[in-house]
Amino acid sequence: MGLIVHGGIGFIVQYEVVSWLKGKQERLSVHTKIVIITTTILILSGALLFYVFERNHIIQDVPVLNKILASFFQSVTPRTAGFNTVDIGLLTNATILLLIVLMFIGASPGSTGGGVKTTSAAILGLLIWNRLKGNEEVNVFSRTIPREIIGRTISIIFASAFSVVIVTSILLIAGGGNLSPLESRHYFVEYLFDTVSAFGTVGLSMGVTPKLNDLQKYALILMMFAGRVGPLTLAFSLSRGGGKRGITYAEEGVMVG
Repeated sequence: MGLIVHGGIGFIVQYEVVSWLKGKQERLSVHTKIVIITTTILILSGALLFYVFERNHIIQDVPVLNKILASFFQSVTPRTAGFNTVDIGLLTNATILLLIVLMFIGASPGSTGGGVKTTSAAILGLLIWNRLKGNEEVNVFSRTIPREIIGRTISIIFASAFSVVIVTSILLIAGGGNLSPLESRHYFVEYLFDTVSAFGTVGLSMGVTPKLNDLQKYALILMMFAGRVGPLTLAFSLSRGGGKRGITYAEEGVMVG
């Protein structure tokens, strides 16, 4: 777990923390603070929820210390590593949803993990919190996050979610077969789980991967590639570079909410 967290917080955070501990740096940057706090919250809340969801199920018959260890391990590993000490296919639906959220968030920028990154999740949460308080800007630690970064964060999250929806739809359509809707119902959760796992470059599976046909496997391969380089980066690289850039038109409002 220590190695997983160490590889998932990012090299910039590692360098700043070591420099701060050695007295070479007076304070930690906002980026480092957000990464450390968000990572801690995800680990603690993930472990707590896993324990609550599975205490009467998959970890019911193990000693208390092993229950705690398994809860922390399965809270850490979905965000970058992909190791598992329990059978993923036997987890409750609530735990599966928890793991999907953790895999979608993933690790931190500049790390070895995938996902939309902890900073993106934190900035989105800060955006909602500041809007509820009536602030036009996103403020944290006596600093204001630039609007350009806010816009990029929203684009990354929505592009990632859209990619997951598209690939999951491909898996569902391509894997329809001759099964009735009732018989194939459970495949939705398995396909969604494996798709998010591929996007986060995690490696966890509910056991459905060996049963996929060629088209479904190609879709997951594309999802793994997009998850590693980032769907937004991939879209920019595939664009032809044409169109009108740097042009601002007259503003006109649109009703929302």
